Amino acid sequence: MTNQTFDPVFPRRRFLGTAALALAATVFGGAAGAQPAAKSAPLPAVKPGSQTSFGPLKQIDAGLLNVGYAELGPADGPVVLCLHGWPYDIHSYVDVAPLLAARGYRVIIPYLRGYGTTRFLSPDTVRNGQQAVVAVDAVALMDALKIKTAILAGCDWGARTADIVAALWPERVKGLVSVSGYLIGSQAAGAMPLPPKAELQWWYQYYFATERGRAGYDKNRHDFAKLIWQIASPTWRFDDATFDRSALALDNPDHVAVVIHNYRWRLGLAAGETLYDPLEQRLAAAPVITVPTITLEGDANGAPHPEPAAYAGKFSGRYEHRLITGGIGHNLPQEAPQAFAQAVIDVDRL
Repeated sequence: MTNQTFDPVFPRRRFLGTAALALAATVFGGAAGAQPAAKSAPLPAVKPGSQTSFGPLKQIDAGLLNVGYAELGPADGPVVLCLHGWPYDIHSYVDVAPLLAARGYRVIIPYLRGYGTTRFLSPDTVRNGQQAVVAVDAVALMDALKIKTAILAGCDWGARTADIVAALWPERVKGLVSVSGYLIGSQAAGAMPLPPKAELQWWYQYYFATERGRAGYDKNRHDFAKLIWQIASPTWRFDDATFDRSALALDNPDHVAVVIHNYRWRLGLAAGETLYDPLEQRLAAAPVITVPTITLEGDANGAPHPEPAAYAGKFSGRYEHRLITGGIGHNLPQEAPQAFAQAVIDVDRL
């Protein structure tokens, strides 16, 4: 899940909400003269949950990982890289991907490190979950697939990762779609205390800070994830089959280590790798994102998230913000796939 409350440098996560497909667009100009995206033909209506699988997955060595990923659409189409979060998986995009593939996009949806069929190539590699390394993984995957540029689209950890790639390697990003906006952070920002009610929402982060919490998550990871989904999405009536498809991804042997390190690193309770210090130093300065961007927010997002006006200034290129209405929570692409896919198509025209 994403992190920090209303600090635009490191927005902490409140838990989602969710369901329907209505969309309202609010435009905040990032750059002077920023304009709404050119409108494309509307996407066909799709009921969330219409699709249940991607078909056979692919595997490729990329950086430190052997990455499992789904791929849809023509091999020569413009690339969209869709990135999932915690405690979700590639099925966040199970309805989004076919919509984009039908419009000629090559859609790639990888399992992040510690999820699904993605594995570390070496048993000696640190099971690191800090923010910079997940972005390095995304770039390594693009390199392995010989993708020069792509539209990056993400939610939760995936949104943060997409933000980071856009900030540090803008030449690799044709456009950005980010749920809850600007999520780049730092350990210094994560150390700032929050009001008591905001801290209460972070019970799981403090649980993860203890060995009891690590053991409890390892033992009960499926029940834990389901509770997060329920708290985060009070109006999303997902069924057991929908949850179970994603919960399988949490059985990865490195999952617990990566997740625990991620949350402990945010609080400064676990060190990152020195190799990534230069990247984290750049991220701690809250770099402006220059690529064309559409940010999205669900009207029932129960996760701590910044107000859109707080981060609009972090996007200096062509920029729009859209509020997705109808009880939509934090796992926005799975809850409102039509709206998410439309944002991807529209950012390509910004």
